[in-house]
Amino acid sequence: MSKITKCIILAAGYGTRFLPATKAQPKEMLPIVDTPVIQYLVEEAVSAGITDIVIVISRGKEAIQDHFDNSFELEKVLGEKWKLAELATVQKISKLANISYVRQPIPRGDGDALLYARPFVGNEPCLVLFGDDLIVGEKSGATQLIEAFWSKNAPVIALEKVSDEKVSSYGIIESQNSDKGIYEVSRFLEKPDPLETSSRLGVIGKYVITSDVFDLLQKNEWTVSKDGEIRLADAFAQMIREKPIYGLEMEGKRYDTGDKLGFLKANIDFALARSDIWPDLLAFLKTKV
Repeated sequence: MSKITKCIILAAGYGTRFLPATKAQPKEMLPIVDTPVIQYLVEEAVSAGITDIVIVISRGKEAIQDHFDNSFELEKVLGEKWKLAELATVQKISKLANISYVRQPIPRGDGDALLYARPFVGNEPCLVLFGDDLIVGEKSGATQLIEAFWSKNAPVIALEKVSDEKVSSYGIIESQNSDKGIYEVSRFLEKPDPLETSSRLGVIGKYVITSDVFDLLQKNEWTVSKDGEIRLADAFAQMIREKPIYGLEMEGKRYDTGDKLGFLKANIDFALARSDIWPDLLAFLKTKV
């Protein structure tokens, strides 16, 4: 089988949960210590064999493009000042992958954003990453999903078990069959009441999808919701009636960087994993806890 080499990263949202910080800068550019969240996502995709990435952006997201572009002036200054470690770090960013951009002019849902990227992937299966979820473990989330895709040869949704209190904040899948953490999806519920289902398998923002998903998203007569948005969840719910879809419970620790507390937890844990920061940070935390 040919490798999956293409990835779509959805980064067109307003980031309203982080206002006012995101009024003039993309939420995806908020740093975990000193590295933007979106760079971690690009590195995750590359670690799974991805070579070509399209990032779906919207107005005001130019900082994402600048981040992954060459910065001649900055590189010149760093070189002249013999800051070679910093120079290597900056130069590495623009060489991570072949990165393209497409703009979603009006915020009409994640399904609509995906459709703008369809010409980039054609009929190939592709990885899809949302701009919030980081997985830290032995294998990246992207690698786990791609391996599961080749095992089942069908779309795969990343899953995490959630508490009763969080069920109504997640898409939830139900399953009758499972094999080593891979669940065949029998029903897809969008933010249900906890009493509506006994399943606690919550959907997180990582997928491998096929061209069938794009085909369903383009059938606007049923995909447009009451608020005028086209949602990927609706396409999955429809697809389950015709073809198998699978969910994969992620191995590793997941950080929801789109949530304030999740963002702070990620910053603390990532900093504690760094030899240049953790001793002083740990000493500081001990004075607070």
